[in-house]
Amino acid sequence: MIKYKNYKIGLLLLLIAGAGCTKLNENLNSSFTNQQAAAGLGANGTKLLLQAAYTDLGTPVTTQSDLMNLEGNSADESLVPTRGGDWDDNGVWRVIHNHTWDANNANILGTFNDLNKLNFDATNVLQFGPTLEQAAEARFLRAYALYYLLDIYGQFPVRNPGDNLLNAPKVYSGDSATLFIINELTTILPNLSSTNTMSQANPDAAKTLLMKCYLNRGAFANRAAPQFADADMQQVIQLGNSIINEGKYSYMANYFDNFAVGNSASTEGIYAYQNTSGVGANNSGPDTRWMMTLHYNSFDGEAPNAGWNGFSTIADVYNSFSLNGTATQTPADTLLDQRIGGRAYNDHNGIRGSTQWSGIRPGFLIGQQYDQNGVALKDRKGNPLAFDPTIAANMIEQGSNLEVTGIRVVKYPPDFSNTSGAYYESNSGNWMMVLRYADVVLMTAEALMREGTPDNATALMLINGLRTARGAATVTSMPLVNTSNVEDPTTLLAERERETYWENSRRTDLIRFGMFTALWAYKPSDDPHYLVYPIPTQALASNPNLKQNPGY
Repeated sequence: MIKYKNYKIGLLLLLIAGAGCTKLNENLNSSFTNQQAAAGLGANGTKLLLQAAYTDLGTPVTTQSDLMNLEGNSADESLVPTRGGDWDDNGVWRVIHNHTWDANNANILGTFNDLNKLNFDATNVLQFGPTLEQAAEARFLRAYALYYLLDIYGQFPVRNPGDNLLNAPKVYSGDSATLFIINELTTILPNLSSTNTMSQANPDAAKTLLMKCYLNRGAFANRAAPQFADADMQQVIQLGNSIINEGKYSYMANYFDNFAVGNSASTEGIYAYQNTSGVGANNSGPDTRWMMTLHYNSFDGEAPNAGWNGFSTIADVYNSFSLNGTATQTPADTLLDQRIGGRAYNDHNGIRGSTQWSGIRPGFLIGQQYDQNGVALKDRKGNPLAFDPTIAANMIEQGSNLEVTGIRVVKYPPDFSNTSGAYYESNSGNWMMVLRYADVVLMTAEALMREGTPDNATALMLINGLRTARGAATVTSMPLVNTSNVEDPTTLLAERERETYWENSRRTDLIRFGMFTALWAYKPSDDPHYLVYPIPTQALASNPNLKQNPGY
């Protein structure tokens, strides 16, 4: 458990700042009742508390050290090589990829804290007379935090409204934890407004999160040997079909329109964190998604500060985009699966395209890079800026190719809506996609393949519908997984990676498919206790109800 300041202190500050004409006659060491605090906040008090919970979501879904790190770097889809003095941080990034972390890892603690801030701030809303709709939205946000806490740490603390803050919160683990989240989402579903937008908790968002709970329920109960109860798979199928059959969602013509500035209009978005170009307040800073991977000189207009030259992916993931394992990419547009990138992303529908303004083509960046005029870029030493798939075995670069090792990934095209010609930093307008229609389709297909009597034909129809929309060839069969090859491009596990790479889900998928402890590039060994992260040492000291996970 994390120690947070008493919520009454936070409310007192709000009261002082915003009470206006409200007269507060309080003596030293006295305390507010919930009714007094709500009255002091005014008519919009509960709404402000709910907005604070919504704002909390931005950090874990955006920051490179939170879900992106623990879900992506711990898997095969990303890693952060040390390049000279950059990205070393006492090896904190490398130990996540090669599965040698411990309970004192700063990023494991930071993610635990950030998810629990959302957990407890959402709970706080329930104490101040919310409407049924407000309470449902707050409980959805809490359920989202609890889902990842359970997924990552195997347990989570919960406070009920009105609990004595001097007592440690109750902790749920195992199947009782999954059932807690399922019951929460099922209860609030009727109270979520169908008119809520993609940036608000809405019925389809609750259904999608429920699908994730049912699909991963067996893995949460036994990560070493996940089991899939037919009843759970039927729930996933029923929920998935209810969303699919609405006819509300459809695939975007351009895959990267789901992630570019202007993606508030995505027809695939179910739930997203809202950002506004040029506005810093409550902006989650989606620019981290391209800054953490681009080279310092990736964009002339910002060189040598165009990126932080960090996050990369491994060649095997890149190669899995071709079913025969021979994906290629050149500066020219490619006829391959559009999700791999390589195509120019130019101005369209009022969106300023990253390629037209910087030369950056979204997707996987490999080989020589070019500016917007087709001029070959160079690194800071004057060598060709050509991203090399080969990374040092220990992820510590020291050679002549120091700055260019690793295939880079740009899932979110930079926001060039700033008419100055530079992209927005820290206040970009890309909405962070949290729950997306394509994931619903893939989860439904997976449940069809895992149900008691598998329906592979219907599953394949859903998969091929998605592949056709992405410009990829249809397939006549697709097994769930090849247990001898985690990167086998013909499997549903690989299809999920092609569609949802760098969207905070790869580790969860690998565990569910029984492949998280398999070996891949730059991870020479593993141990089953890494299937769940440790409870941070500081958290154990704060809440005696938390128990350290085995092996730590």
